[in-house]
Amino acid sequence: MNAEEQKHYFSIHLLDWYRANKRDLPWRRSKNPYHIWVSEVMLQQTRVDTVIPYFHRFTELFPTVEALAEAPEEEVLKAWEGLGYYSRARNLQSAVREVHERYGGVVPSDKAEISSLKGVGPYTSGAILSIAYNKPEPAVDGNVMRVLSRYFVIEEDIMKPATRVKMERLAQELIPEGAAGDFNQALMELGAMVCTPRSPYCLTCPVRLGCAGREQGMEDKLPVKKKAKPPRPELRVVALIEGVGEHAGKWLIRQRPQEGLLARMWELPHAAWPEPVWGTDENSAAALCEALLTEDNVRVTLGKWFMDTEHTFSHIQWNMKVFRCRLGDEAAHPRGAGEWIPFRYRWVGPEELESYAFPNVFVRIMKAWQEVQEERETGSPGN
Repeated sequence: MNAEEQKHYFSIHLLDWYRANKRDLPWRRSKNPYHIWVSEVMLQQTRVDTVIPYFHRFTELFPTVEALAEAPEEEVLKAWEGLGYYSRARNLQSAVREVHERYGGVVPSDKAEISSLKGVGPYTSGAILSIAYNKPEPAVDGNVMRVLSRYFVIEEDIMKPATRVKMERLAQELIPEGAAGDFNQALMELGAMVCTPRSPYCLTCPVRLGCAGREQGMEDKLPVKKKAKPPRPELRVVALIEGVGEHAGKWLIRQRPQEGLLARMWELPHAAWPEPVWGTDENSAAALCEALLTEDNVRVTLGKWFMDTEHTFSHIQWNMKVFRCRLGDEAAHPRGAGEWIPFRYRWVGPEELESYAFPNVFVRIMKAWQEVQEERETGSPGN
């Protein structure tokens, strides 16, 4: 078949397959542009199965543009806790506030208007406009680029902006009249379920007869994608500071700075430390104490090693040693007992954790310590 026949075959057969086989996903049950927007932001860098419970909970807590616009940021981050990439949640709320203020709570159906919102790039705007408003706009993500690069044998590096522009033009040409939303979702569905990154299911593909990549034996070689740099390892020492007296059963947590990585979220106190002292528990704990004193004027008493863990961001991997600690002598500080703790620190007990948004790694550490405590209280064997 020639190029035009190939495109026509692809569009018609893919659309028929999707309408007969599409997954029943919660955000597909309505054309609510706000809900579609939330789902698309959540699905960036995150698997569908992971997103479903978050989507249900988030839309129950913030069912409308107005509800999300008026919610405290900390509640939004708490609802997002565990999904990672927290800037997505902040950008979403910032953009929703603009929709609430400028557009009366109605998500714009105009491409220029919706594209001007914070965090809304070409993919997100295309997804909302096509799925919610059935406008013939392309929505090109990684799944779509993989499908198009294989089907039409596009050998340019998909990490290059020029290749994305080429894919967007092609995707727009393929959209059947009056079926933009279903077609864009069909492309995503094919990439997620059939034309997978490794070992694609070519024999069950609904458009296999026109696939140039399969005909040329290139389905496993495409797409061409330059490898991203691996995340930079960073050594960190964490203080699990346990309270005594009136603070017994609580931990000391702190809020991160207003800007930057994980801005304004809560965490256990921790510090980066250079590799020369990384090794023995004694050196690592001493480094932690010195760092906390230098950074926040918080004195801690060295405790025992508790656990090692790690947390990976897109560009950094934290390799973490966790130590049980106690606050140092409060009498050494110029103000009354307990009053000298810096304002961004706070004592919290297990029952209060739901009120604070934490990166997942710190939730894991605190839950691990809770389990140890519960085992000790019940006298489980081996403790």
